[in-house]
Amino acid sequence: MRLDKFLKLSRLVRRRTVARDLADQGRVLVNGRPGKPATGVRPGDAIRLDFGSRTLHVEVRSTHSAADPDSMYLITQPESGSVQSVPR
Repeated sequence: MRLDKFLKLSRLVRRRTVARDLADQGRVLVNGRPGKPATGVRPGDAIRLDFGSRTLHVEVRSTHSAADPDSMYLITQPESGSVQSVPR
């Protein structure tokens, strides 16, 4: 499955055009290499997304378009750069 389509169907990004823009800007790595919108992704691939102030690391679990979006990936590292509230 194409990288931009996977990012959209898995709901990691809201629109496929946003996924294309991220990839074209070099802010998506697939298995440590810059991913282009047409890069093929398969189960087991590692994807790193740089959203500016946040970075997200996920592992591809499924590329079936009929799969539940949450089951298509697994977060492998917590988001870095995000502000987390601390309980008082």
